[in-house]
Amino acid sequence: MSTHHPIAIIGGGLGGLTAARVLHVHGIQPALFEREASAAARTQGGMLDIHEENGQKALHAACLHEDFLNIVHKGGQAMRLVGPDATVHVSEKDDGTGGRPEVDRGDLRDLLLNSLPDGTIHWGRKVTGARALGDGRHEVTFADGSALTTDLLIGADGAWSRVRPLLSDATPTYTGISFAEADLHDADARHPRSAAVIGDGFFISLGGQCGFLAHRETDGSLHVYAAVRAEEGWLDTVDFTGPADAKAGVLARFDGWHEDLRALIADADTITPRRIHALPVGHRWERTAGVTLLGDAAHLMSPFAGEGANLAMLDGAELAEAVAAHPGDTEAALTSYEQALFPRSEASAAESAAGLETMFGDHGLERMIEFFTSGPAAH
Repeated sequence: MSTHHPIAIIGGGLGGLTAARVLHVHGIQPALFEREASAAARTQGGMLDIHEENGQKALHAACLHEDFLNIVHKGGQAMRLVGPDATVHVSEKDDGTGGRPEVDRGDLRDLLLNSLPDGTIHWGRKVTGARALGDGRHEVTFADGSALTTDLLIGADGAWSRVRPLLSDATPTYTGISFAEADLHDADARHPRSAAVIGDGFFISLGGQCGFLAHRETDGSLHVYAAVRAEEGWLDTVDFTGPADAKAGVLARFDGWHEDLRALIADADTITPRRIHALPVGHRWERTAGVTLLGDAAHLMSPFAGEGANLAMLDGAELAEAVAAHPGDTEAALTSYEQALFPRSEASAAESAAGLETMFGDHGLERMIEFFTSGPAAH
């Protein structure tokens, strides 16, 4: 069975939800298709710093900025940078004046979800393919056997987008960084040593092309990434079928590090492998009638500039505003949107790639100390 939707958004991440919300603000009702079975199908982990110049700009366009301020993690802009011996080299408190407040990804997603009319999101719709029908129209097929046609297809479906092949042959490649992602629940009571090490906000420890990146979450847990610069197959040499073997395999790359830092993995309640991929810096495509991309589908990058979620939201907002500003002229809207998208995403992708080299090069700790102590102009 096939249905027709004038505007179809594929993917219910932050970018797709922002696009749907801003279209709704302008009186335009899209249909959004998400592969997860429901809003509660998966825990949305991790903290995000939402920047004034992009993520918060998108929230203003969505008429949700005041509500966003109510879910900000007070104290979350604190930052601590330490060496492998646990010496603290930089410590910044959150005085409430910073322009990048922290928020729980799940809380932000819920804010966007709850701002949409009932029926906007179609859950449990995993895309299996997309093809052009001519005259800017497209067909999308789903694993449940259903299909849709649309006049405007928006690919907001992440790193391994099923919509991207309509526009580009590019695929994400491994960046050279692998993560072991871990959680320490109820940290103050159950993991007081680790809670003391991390502090109130964001935490970085670097050395020997490895590091720990961590956040204190709003629910009192610690979210930790053990980051290793390694060949693509390294994670395959670690046995993640059991937590003890997984922890031992990861900690072998942190031999000689202070025990307070190693405990971030040794004492973790969960541990999950994750390779970091990216699209080529400067990824773009020729204007193709009736279809475009946003967020990771358009410009997947490493997380080392903190821009991914912020850009996805700004993409969604600006695309929606372009559609609203060009009623009846989809091509003018997409041309306007992409002319701003390409240079913006290229600059951020280059910054992310440079951040990776800075943090995980031979002198990552020293270079990050310099970054944080050389004055406001540096960051």
